[in-house]
Amino acid sequence: MRSLIFCCLAVVLLGTGCVTTPTTTKTSLEIQAIQAREFETTKAVAFACVLSVFQDLGYVVSSADLASGFLTAKSPTNSRIRMWSIDQEDTKSTASVEEMPNGKVRVRLNFVFSKRSPYGYGHVRENEIPIEDPLVYQKAFEKIDEAIFVRKATK
Repeated sequence: MRSLIFCCLAVVLLGTGCVTTPTTTKTSLEIQAIQAREFETTKAVAFACVLSVFQDLGYVVSSADLASGFLTAKSPTNSRIRMWSIDQEDTKSTASVEEMPNGKVRVRLNFVFSKRSPYGYGHVRENEIPIEDPLVYQKAFEKIDEAIFVRKATK
């Protein structure tokens, strides 16, 4: 009897720690179409503009490497006080900037909503949800396009 109870408890504990794959209704090509744009500029200018736009949007840039064209950033954390704990929410973002064979520069952005909730004995449950709203990406690309235009005009 004890071994049966122990086995059931072990299955329940192991089952609650499993991570599920986020579900999406879009194909990878549809996601790329939302997340990527090409610009007529140099890689250095596009990279600087993406970095600048992240900062303008209030993101804190964690890493930026022009050689690889990769940036990571995070929005300020919003804390919500619940009855017994504090939930924390923010948006994480990555960007890749690469030169294309056609002479243009391709920028791909990725935004992920992140929510952390404490539970039992110092553990934290983190839930990350990819942001697939085309409007979010469209607004970011408009700001990048404006920044590129301004940089070209001031040269």
